[in-house]
Amino acid sequence: MAAKSYLTQIQAIEDKVHQLVQQYHAGQERLQAAHQEIARLQQVIQEKDAEIKNFQNQDNISKIVQTIAVDTTNSTELKLKINEYLREIDKCIAYLRE
Repeated sequence: MAAKSYLTQIQAIEDKVHQLVQQYHAGQERLQAAHQEIARLQQVIQEKDAEIKNFQNQDNISKIVQTIAVDTTNSTELKLKINEYLREIDKCIAYLRE
């Protein structure tokens, strides 16, 4: 009779261990999904930061052009030239980071 009781207890323990293992694997999957979501959101943040920087550069360029150029023809040319210089500077910075 005692042997049957021990077998029942062992079976109950095995069932609980099996449930814990399943819960552990489910937790690992949720953790992995959360890490992927974090990585995706960090990428989105980097893209938004780049957009903000670009908008700030455009605003600064407009302010510089307005203070330097008097007529619209010169202001457009100056703005395009400054944009070209900034793109080249950005390329140099990217190259240096590599």
